[in-house]
Parts: sequence; structure tokens; C-alpha cells
Amino acid sequence: MCLARKVKELAGYYPCVMVTGARQVGKSTLLREVLPGGTKYVTLDDYVEADRAQQNPQDFLERHGWPLCIDEVQYAPELLRAIKMRVDENRQPGMYWLTGSQRFHMMKGVTESLAGRIGIVELMSLSQQEAQGNGAKAAPFDPEHPTAGMNAAAICSLSSLYERIWRGGYPMLAQYPTMPVQDFFSSYLQTYIERDVQSLSQVGNKSAFVKFMRSAALRTGQQLVYSDLARDAEVSPKTAAAWVSILVASGIISLLEPYHANGLKRLTKSPKLYFLDTGLCCWLAGCETADDLLHSQLSGAMLETWVYGQLLRSYANAGISPRLYYFRDLNGAEVDFLLEKKQCLYPMEVKQSSHPTIRDLKAVSKIPTGHCTLKPGLVFCTATSTAPMGQDAMAIPISAL
Repeated sequence: MCLARKVKELAGYYPCVMVTGARQVGKSTLLREVLPGGTKYVTLDDYVEADRAQQNPQDFLERHGWPLCIDEVQYAPELLRAIKMRVDENRQPGMYWLTGSQRFHMMKGVTESLAGRIGIVELMSLSQQEAQGNGAKAAPFDPEHPTAGMNAAAICSLSSLYERIWRGGYPMLAQYPTMPVQDFFSSYLQTYIERDVQSLSQVGNKSAFVKFMRSAALRTGQQLVYSDLARDAEVSPKTAAAWVSILVASGIISLLEPYHANGLKRLTKSPKLYFLDTGLCCWLAGCETADDLLHSQLSGAMLETWVYGQLLRSYANAGISPRLYYFRDLNGAEVDFLLEKKQCLYPMEVKQSSHPTIRDLKAVSKIPTGHCTLKPGLVFCTATSTAPMGQDAMAIPISAL
């Protein structure tokens, strides 16, 4: 996994390294793969250890020593200040290795207590490349050479692609291909609500929160409208905004900001909401099979959500935060994704078509470039091979991303 190299790199500079991300995406597994020999491991999923850490964090750290890996550190935020004191006394690289899956309040504690002392990486569920066993060779998506990192062996039929989308990328589902998706996500949601969400004062009604998540799943790939989500869950728009923040902080959804040549205007339009794992999104949306998904009204939005997730993972696994946006003007012209890199703009469209044409990129001409150079467009599609489209544009098979 590319991210393992990034974690090792950060541990060579910082006294603390933290891996964050949603539940069950493999944070503990990742750290166990890179921990130096002799590093002690303790999980705060253990109620006894969590209580000890909460009651007397200094004694907890004294008893375990260092180097120490603390899994699910969010259950004892008091540890962060105690870790700061230990780090300031010794200041050596790789003293503490941390994971956390509930970042709503935890990251505030991290930034306040460990600023300048900690390297942070975010782990998502498996990318398509990782699920296909090609994760170690995967590289960040390069729009200048879009075929360079593609896995041609992963190219598949439309039905097989939607099977991948429907199952998503949680490691357990990849490890056990015959495991019932419904059982996994039902258990996942229950654990997420009981362990991560219920403790937050912003969530007093669990059933309303679940209804809210289902409403958000049905709107993946759409502009975020708080009033619509609030109406479905029968809560106020203010509550809906707070709950969106929880889903973002939990690694469940991501918000894609709009692009404008004037950076200040990027803040004046609504972001688009995307689920970070399409499997969870499909389950919440009520798609019982991959075939149901393929023939549903969500098929296009879920395909776009899948591509967004693959792009994000290709960068996140290399420790890179891409300048990725979407474009939409007041007349409705829209480009799904716009990557800004080295003063160049790379427009990218997602089409549920095996034979896209240059007309699929007609909205690209509406993009205000400002100081940037507009590059030829890319169309991610359901074709089984790359193909030129004219005007230096190119069609890219989604299943090879």
C-alpha cells in the first residue's frame, strides 16, 4: 500500500503519527504492517484500557512506555495532552502511533495539543487497484498521462463494474467475497451509531440520524441542499448542517467544492456531496443487488461517486491533497471534476456510455481559466479500452482506474 510508505516517512520526522478514517477501513492493519519491532500495541476499544487512559492518562503512558501504538485514541482524548508532555520531554521520531475513527472532537484536541508534533494521514476503504491486488504499484492519477497508472487487467464488463461499485471497498468484504453485503453494513451502521455518533450531543435521535444518512445516500453526486436533507429526516436545517459535519468528520462523506477563477467565489456556491464508499451508499439507498443498482435512477450518480472516490484514493494513498473541484455556471453548464495542478486545469467528465463523444465535453468551453491553462478533457466511461475523441481529448475505462 502506498500509504504505508507515507506513514513510515512521517514517523521518521515526527514524534507522533496518526492514521484517521472511517471504521473498518484497515487503520490498525496498516499500522501493524509498519510498526517498528518492539512497539507495544493497545486498543481503546478495550473498555478497561479506555477507562485507565481516561482516569489517569499519565500513568497509562508510564505503564506502557514507548514506542507505543494506541488504537482508537478518540475514546480517551485526555491522552493527547499527556502525550504532548511526554513528547516535549523526549522529542524523538516515532514515539507514538495513533489511530482514530471519530474525528468530530478528536481532531480539535490533536491540533491543539500536538500541533507541530504529529503527522496525519487519512485512510479510506480499498481503492479498485488495491482490491485487485495492484495497490503497491498504484500511483497518483496523472491527468497529463492518464493511462500511465491504469490496470488493464482490471478492465471488465458493465455488470462486473457495477458489482464492484455495489460491494464497495471495505477490506472485510474484499477478503470474504461471499459475505452478505446486507449483514456487513447492517452491523457496520449499528456499530457506527452506537460507538461513534451516539456520544455526540448533536445527535439525540438515532432513528432520525439513520433516516438522514439514507437521504444523503440518495443524493450522492448532487449539490448539497441542507433543507432537502432536513425535510427528509424531519429535523431543522441547522441540525442537518451539524449532521453533515459529523458525516464528513467520520469519513463517511466528502464535500467537493465548486471552482471559479476567482478563489473567493468558490465559497459562494454549494459543494457537491459524495459518499466515500459506494457500497455503504448503495446499501443505505436500498439497492439490494448490483443489478438493482445498474437499472436504478442512481446508476449514473453512483458511477460518478465511484470515480470521485478512486481519484481521491489515488492521491490520498500517496499523502497528497489534490486541488479537485467541480464546475457549474449559472446557465447549468457543468463539468463533473476539475483538477488544478501546476497552473493547469484538467476537466474530467463521467459518462455511463461505452462510446463517449467530444460532445460530452461541450461544457468545458464555459470554464473561466483565469491564470491557468485549460488542458484537453478526459471522459471516464464504461468502455473496455482507451480511445482518442478528437481535440486531444481521451476516453478512459472506469474499470481500469
